[in-house]
Amino acid sequence: MSDLFFGAFAIVRRYDARPERVFRAFADREIKQRWLGCEEVSAPVIERLDFEVGGREISRGGGEDGAEHLFEGTYLDIVDGRRFVFAFVMHVGGRKISASLGTVEFTPDGEGTVLTFNEQGVYFGEDGWAGREEGTAAGLDQLGVWLASQQKDA
Repeated sequence: MSDLFFGAFAIVRRYDARPERVFRAFADREIKQRWLGCEEVSAPVIERLDFEVGGREISRGGGEDGAEHLFEGTYLDIVDGRRFVFAFVMHVGGRKISASLGTVEFTPDGEGTVLTFNEQGVYFGEDGWAGREEGTAAGLDQLGVWLASQQKDA
């Protein structure tokens, strides 16, 4: 029996902010640090964010179980304000748990943006796709809360 589990999912969110603003929330380290995270990983710290083709992103956070969660990614394609594609691995407690390809697209929708997040990849040793999709959705919801809070201040 194989210890590899393959999966894919797509998440769509609409934000009341222009695509350039939503895109910048991913591209700017200071901004991304303000909204990044999900319920399973507390306050991840972005150690590196080189948002350019070939650039790297590294972030760490503590999980509910006390184990460190480490994200290491490389940007493969970026079209300013429209999309980016990245490859990444996730480690939990020092063990590599997955390798994925992610695509994030930003589509204008009136005065807002439709964001489409696609991920496909493989888990090593356990099937964790349901949890990954849930955590990603929670993170995108946090982005929405942050964007809405900024509009109130504007």
